[in-house]
Amino acid sequence: MSRRKIKLVMPTGRMSEEVLKLLAEAGVFINYSGKNYRPACTDARFEVKMLKPANIPKLIEYGAHDAGFSGLDWVHESEAEVESLLDTGLLPVRIVSAAPTGAKPFDGGQRRPIVVASEYERITRTYMEQKGLAWRYVRTFGATEVFPPEDADMIVDNTATGSALAANQLEVVDVLLKSTTLFLANRQALRERSVSDALDELVLLMRSILDARQRVLLEMNVEESVLKAVIGLLPAMKSPTVQPLYGNHSFAVKAAVPRRLTPELIIKLKAAGARDILQTQLQRVIA
Repeated sequence: MSRRKIKLVMPTGRMSEEVLKLLAEAGVFINYSGKNYRPACTDARFEVKMLKPANIPKLIEYGAHDAGFSGLDWVHESEAEVESLLDTGLLPVRIVSAAPTGAKPFDGGQRRPIVVASEYERITRTYMEQKGLAWRYVRTFGATEVFPPEDADMIVDNTATGSALAANQLEVVDVLLKSTTLFLANRQALRERSVSDALDELVLLMRSILDARQRVLLEMNVEESVLKAVIGLLPAMKSPTVQPLYGNHSFAVKAAVPRRLTPELIIKLKAAGARDILQTQLQRVIA
């Protein structure tokens, strides 16, 4: 008896590029051109469909799809009951309330209900009900930041850098949520061994790529007299690899270290006596 295809739903729009790149590096290639919403996948276990990220969490909960990618913001907005298998950390954004620069929307001077524009109705409702003030909701369909001041007093929207807010003379009032791209699964589907095994394998491969992006391999030659000092500087995943070099009292030292530390670390290693230092990009890290 043949196993059924695992229904994998992928996000369209800005999120698709990062997710497709991650899967490709993990060895799963999806031939999406921007128009073919049922693209082919090189992994025969998966049947792929493309949808907007906002629709994905609830459809996974309903069982229309077994697994897929969406943002934590849309999980909260849809109140979807799904299993998060992996936080990829991709496309980090903040969900914020924002108002025209210098405005104070909650100062009590408003004589009418506060008008809030947003794509996030549930998140906005929860936020505004906590404020205890009269308010009205305007649903937006993109370009939310353009609504104030004529069409709304404030907005609830996602922002990565804040540049779009600043360009429209808006400033953050509150941060409601921090969101990244999650790999989600239907809880019932995870009870099927073939599905859970395949998704576990995919998570392992994706995590190995994400971990590798955060680290580099440093290799260096070290005299025996300074070996202890050099090893003491290395923040390795476990412990550095140390191998004696032929014909002298030196050692080859290797360590996978956090990428963000390397500029300062290389200077310290050189000062401690390490020489012939090489930095190599890692392809996968499986701890």
